[in-house]
Amino acid sequence: MKHLVKNCFFWVSAIIVAPITILYFLLCLVLNKDAMLAAMSQLLALVPSKIGVYLRSGFYRFTLNQCSPDAVISFMVLLSQADTDIGAGVYLGPQCNIGRCHIGDNSLLGSGVHVMSGKGQHNFADLDTPIKDQGGTFQKISIGENCWIGNGTMILADIGDNCIVGAGSVVIHDIPPRSIVAGNPAKVIRSR
Repeated sequence: MKHLVKNCFFWVSAIIVAPITILYFLLCLVLNKDAMLAAMSQLLALVPSKIGVYLRSGFYRFTLNQCSPDAVISFMVLLSQADTDIGAGVYLGPQCNIGRCHIGDNSLLGSGVHVMSGKGQHNFADLDTPIKDQGGTFQKISIGENCWIGNGTMILADIGDNCIVGAGSVVIHDIPPRSIVAGNPAKVIRSR
């Protein structure tokens, strides 16, 4: 019964947020898709409480590669890349900043977690050209299933299934499955 009620809330929220979703798709015809996603993300991030969670889920369900209806996308969470997958049972804590990534089922990201689109977003080798004009490459970061990412973590590399990442860690190297890591840079403390 609880699942049926939640599913009804999802569809009602998707209908309520439909004008924003339609506006997003219309603007994508003439403007950059990721820029439009970031703009709409900023707007929807401001809606507090469970109402905001359902509205964000209703919008992202249709605008990301994948977003499970039961994903909790908290207040002030910003998404910047449409090439993003959010699995079933995912929790994104308040003030997360999510780039191009795949977040596996039942993973929890604490408050203020930043998932960058890899380490190569900005080239900087040419001293005669401003860094902002040198381009870069965006990598799709993978966070495995059933992971727990502590508050304030910065992620620039893949994380395997069933991992725990300590609060404030900086993940710059791939983390093997079933690892507990912490630090800057994050290092494996032990296995689960």
